Amino acid sequence: MKVLLKRRLFLSSASMVAASYLASGRSALADEWQPSLRLPDPSIKILDPAFASCINTLSTVHRIASGFEWAEGPVWMGEANLLFFSDVRKNCIMKWDEATSVTSVFRNASNFANGNTVDRQGRLLTCENATRRITRTELDGRITVIADGFDGKPFNSPNDIVCASDGGVWFTDPTFGPNFAEGALTPTQPARVYRIDPRTKETSVVLDDVPGPNGLCFSPNGKTFYVVASRHAPRRQIWSYDVVKNTSLSNKRVFLDCGEGAADGIRADINGNIWCGWGSGAGMDGVAIFNPQGTQIGHVDLPERCANLCFGGAQRNQLFMAARTSVYQLTLATQGIRQVD
Repeated sequence: MKVLLKRRLFLSSASMVAASYLASGRSALADEWQPSLRLPDPSIKILDPAFASCINTLSTVHRIASGFEWAEGPVWMGEANLLFFSDVRKNCIMKWDEATSVTSVFRNASNFANGNTVDRQGRLLTCENATRRITRTELDGRITVIADGFDGKPFNSPNDIVCASDGGVWFTDPTFGPNFAEGALTPTQPARVYRIDPRTKETSVVLDDVPGPNGLCFSPNGKTFYVVASRHAPRRQIWSYDVVKNTSLSNKRVFLDCGEGAADGIRADINGNIWCGWGSGAGMDGVAIFNPQGTQIGHVDLPERCANLCFGGAQRNQLFMAARTSVYQLTLATQGIRQVD
């Protein structure tokens, strides 16, 4: 009954996307892209033998949805077999149905939603830019605000979000505004990483020294935390920390210097490899994959910069990649970390 309720809710929450919606946002780049007819797909680059075990050589990159202005924040809703993602600049949350391959609007006027994830009960958690808050979509469709500010001031522009194994909700709040095309307003707080305690519901500051905190994730055992420092100069970096008692961090170090590339959203697989939405420019756009030591082992080429990604499917072996105008999918031989209890 619970599974059926979730699927009925998600499928009936909004009408199908009109053809005009897709046509209005379609770019020449998206129209020109075609999946490879060769196997193995040359867009999947094995840079280290260790990456070969992550890849299904019979799989190719597929574009499953297109016509967006800024696709972001993909998340797999496992019990409903739906992929949710934000079209930030069109102020919508979209959904893609695996069973029908149909994309439709889940939520219009999403308050310029950006990052999304699920909590340990499988409920949708969303970063909203325009309202500067973190929300949870309940099983009956109600929206619950779980955090909307700190120390008497609203957040800046919550960007990306992840739920830890203990149920704590961690999210980044950079100072990227004002950017009215994406609903980001003038900052009111320092750029920070926050945690919402699953028991007390209180919000606490985890980090306040990350320049432009962006994508974030945990290692498979939950003992290492990663965050993208997107405003670090002269180049972006990914920083890592030891997680202390699920609530705080220690032992800061540079996991990765991005060089000429640009990391955005990040997620870990079950072997501790870090999969990074990546840009910028031909030959770099797509997904860059790094082993736990920070060495790049693979790359998935896309025709446009990838903002964020997630693992999904019944076996958690589907990689969904939200790029600028489109969402792409690749079947893997590895799995993402289990998100729901």
